[in-house]
Amino acid sequence: MKINQTLSQTIKLLIPLLFFSWTQPSGLSQTLVTLEMALEIAEMNSPDIRHSRLNLQRYEETLNAQYASYKSKLALSVTPLYYSHGREFYEFYSTWNTSETFRSSGAFTITQPIKITDGVLTISDRFSFQNSYSEFSDETNRAFSNNLYIQFDQPLFTYNRSKMQLEELELDYENAALSYAIQKLAIEKNVTQSFYNVFDYQMGLQIAEEEYKNQQTSYEIIKNKVEGGLSAMEELYQAELNLMTSKSNLQNQQVALENAKDAFKQLIGLSLYEEIAVLADVSIPEVTVEMEKAIDHALKNRMELRQREISIENSQFEMIRTAAMNEFKGNVSVAVGLFGDDEKLQNIYSSPTDNQQVSVSFEIPIWDWGEKKARLKAAEAAMQSQELYLEDENNNIIINIRTIYRNLQNLLTQIAIADQNQKNAELTYEINLERYRNGDLTSMDLSLFQNQLSEKKIAYSRALINYKIELLNLKIQSLWDFIENKSIVPEEFTRSG
Repeated sequence: MKINQTLSQTIKLLIPLLFFSWTQPSGLSQTLVTLEMALEIAEMNSPDIRHSRLNLQRYEETLNAQYASYKSKLALSVTPLYYSHGREFYEFYSTWNTSETFRSSGAFTITQPIKITDGVLTISDRFSFQNSYSEFSDETNRAFSNNLYIQFDQPLFTYNRSKMQLEELELDYENAALSYAIQKLAIEKNVTQSFYNVFDYQMGLQIAEEEYKNQQTSYEIIKNKVEGGLSAMEELYQAELNLMTSKSNLQNQQVALENAKDAFKQLIGLSLYEEIAVLADVSIPEVTVEMEKAIDHALKNRMELRQREISIENSQFEMIRTAAMNEFKGNVSVAVGLFGDDEKLQNIYSSPTDNQQVSVSFEIPIWDWGEKKARLKAAEAAMQSQELYLEDENNNIIINIRTIYRNLQNLLTQIAIADQNQKNAELTYEINLERYRNGDLTSMDLSLFQNQLSEKKIAYSRALINYKIELLNLKIQSLWDFIENKSIVPEEFTRSG
């Protein structure tokens, strides 16, 4: 669907706003805020965006930590001084013994996880010096020792826990990145709605000011007529009531505008003490909207769908984890080392001892009273539920885009009608104002035409705003900007179709 709007329609809405900002009290310095400025401020300062950005940073750093955990870990532990002196009873010899020990030691260890097998390779070297005395043997032992060994531990007959943990963290990070991108789109929608809400109240205030001035004019006319004896006193009373009602409406519009401004400033993260006025362009762009293109692009690229897929993948991981409960599994451990000791440091490996160690162990479940089976069924149900959510998300996307497309078509008709109603109301008011001056119309009747004019102006402004917001909704739902005719999907999240 295509529509062309004349420049005059835009000027009709922008000039009153500029007049509104220029005619504020001189003591108030106002900042004019456009929609583009509001979106930039919100992206930097909005509390929701900041929370989402911090959440993304948390998952990113957690993933970086997991990557780092697969690299070699080097550790050094040092005990520079250990001293003990004590006396204890030896039952076998039925005698007391006093011993004294001095020791200094250090150990250097390299640990290397093997991601592909979930095994762990450890290289360790422990060096120590010990000087000990025992009263029982009346001997002093002084020696250096060094123990160097390599050990490998490998789980058997079970899933790779390290690899699955990494995959889960990668999905968590991707999900957080998707949530951040979705939050940015949500902020764009919320900021736009709040921005146009402020603009709507600004226009309402401008229209209320015009209405108040018109009521003042009609009041002066009837006052002169009453003083000249051309109208009854009741007409002046009614004119006074209309003027008071118009002033009250003006004050209500001022209060509503200030409340809307506060909500808007809080949303985008702007200081509540900063005076602002919004400058909006509500002209209708020339745009062609294709419903099928919007639906097709959304189903290929909507980030919520990928989030549902991630939920299904996480459910599959939970199935694997549940299936491993009470499982048959084993572990093999192999270690080889070289130990040497001597009173002299240079002779520490003069007669070394070879150390070897091999162990194979198994855990064999016998009976779990159906626990594993029940938990597997629960996990299967959870995964099927996530699959249903994915299907529902697809259907919701299609329905939402169809609804927006129909609304856009209807809004174009409503805009044309509202525009014509405003023109008719302006002509009608001018005609009846002249009748009022000539004494052919009461002030109550003129007030009805004034209210009608105000309502039609507001209705036209809101019809334009509703169309702009609905066009933004289509952009967010389809991830396609029909005004610029381009995709708005972040490149890193583009999915092949």
